[in-house]
Amino acid sequence: MSGDQPQQEPPFEETPDEIFAREEEPVEAIAAQPSPQQQAPGLLRVLTGWARENLFSSAGNTLLTLLCLWLLWVAVPPFVQWAFTGAIWSTADPALCRTAEGACWAFIHDKYRFIFFGLYPYTEQWRPVLAMALFIVLIAISCYPPFWRWWLALAWPLVLISCAVLMWGGVLGLTFVPTDAWGGLPLTLILAAVGMIGSFPMAILLALGRRSELPAIRAVCVGFIEFVRGVPLISVLFMASVMFPLFLPEGVTVNKLLRAQVGIILFTAAYLAEAVRGGLQAVPRGQYEAADALGLGYWQKTGLIVLPQALKVAIPPLVNQFISMFKDTSLVIIIGLFDLLTTAKTALADPQWRPFFIESYAFVALIYWSFCFFMSRYSLFIERRLAVGHKRA
Repeated sequence: MSGDQPQQEPPFEETPDEIFAREEEPVEAIAAQPSPQQQAPGLLRVLTGWARENLFSSAGNTLLTLLCLWLLWVAVPPFVQWAFTGAIWSTADPALCRTAEGACWAFIHDKYRFIFFGLYPYTEQWRPVLAMALFIVLIAISCYPPFWRWWLALAWPLVLISCAVLMWGGVLGLTFVPTDAWGGLPLTLILAAVGMIGSFPMAILLALGRRSELPAIRAVCVGFIEFVRGVPLISVLFMASVMFPLFLPEGVTVNKLLRAQVGIILFTAAYLAEAVRGGLQAVPRGQYEAADALGLGYWQKTGLIVLPQALKVAIPPLVNQFISMFKDTSLVIIIGLFDLLTTAKTALADPQWRPFFIESYAFVALIYWSFCFFMSRYSLFIERRLAVGHKRA
């Protein structure tokens, strides 16, 4: 009977709005939905894909990769054997080092105090250690953006004065140590750091003066920059050491370290000025016109709009010059100052340790490389931080 038959539910029907929404769903969104069977690629698969794309993408890349692997296979094991497994580390016995198959790092263990501090009195060497520690800590704090506050401008003079007191002495019960006895790493850091701090503001003024509309100022800046850039640093140091005292009145002398420091500042400022000038030329003309339209004066326009953009563009050449200047401090040997490289060479004057000059130069090279690598990496960090507004999505 028709009354005993169960009622069948009507078939499921989509509303017009649901059909329209389903048809309008983009294909990319459907394809992007992960399927339950899809799994993340394993580490081996990722490494294989990276190697195929970067190391073996073509016949030329494959050949270069194989050549580099062969060079590493040939060079790395002997170097590890010489520098680590077969090296002598702490036994201060030159005879034992001569029979060793590797490096004689015992030379560094025996001479490290002279390499680091030069002729500075042995019992007072804690003072340059403390001065270097204060200086390096202040540099580390200054490189960390959250510490860029007003008190940092006061910390620098206080730390520099403290370092000068520690190095010179003569007050607070400290024995006076003349600059002729300074040497090693503290002297290199002093020459480099003071050279950077002193040359940078001068370079900005020279770059602005070279682009000035006043003929006298422009002529003086151009003449200074071109003259200093036309001579090597060693000649500037020679003039500061030998020729400059001849122009002083009789009985008047200037400290030898101060003369070398001023020469380094003047030489570095000339090169930095050209880097800053390149940054100023890279600023679009519209920025100048916009500043003029706002009614800003010359110094307001330069300090608030033009110069920040120019320095951001000039970061790579500026850091490159800072690194070059840090290494060029080794040239102060010409005026009788014992920097880090000179103390390392002087330590080899001991006849017993003279055969181990490679270890001495390798140790100093590692120190120079550490500081230069830090400067280069920090410049990359600053570039990324300042380029946030220019990144493309």
